[in-house]
Amino acid sequence: MVEDGQDALDYIFCKAKYAHRDINQLPALILLDLKLPKIDGLEVLRRIRTAEIIKRLPVVILTSSKRNRNIAISYDLGVNSYIRKPVDFNQFAEAVSILVYIGLLSMNRHRQYNRDGLYLCVQGPCFCGATGRLVK
Repeated sequence: MVEDGQDALDYIFCKAKYAHRDINQLPALILLDLKLPKIDGLEVLRRIRTAEIIKRLPVVILTSSKRNRNIAISYDLGVNSYIRKPVDFNQFAEAVSILVYIGLLSMNRHRQYNRDGLYLCVQGPCFCGATGRLVK
């Protein structure tokens, strides 16, 4: 978890204090607030969507903003889902299930199966579409 938009971009693009991080070890999902200090969430989303290596990475905006303009801009920039705080867990779980269903969370992931038939992502945590649970 990072504290501001600049830190988020540094983490994602392996810069500054995250320069040692392997850029191929991408998060399975980015939860993004619009009201970030330094660089706002819309600009972070814009930069994510213009970078070839991560432009298809699932992004869910989780924010208190109720401005219709922010919602429209977010979808124009390619956000996968927009959830308003306070978060209703069922709404969040449904958004994640939809992302799993259309295959965004498993894209470019190496999978292996445990004895229960649930898949585990070797390169990071994933959600199981059948149970809606985070598996590590």
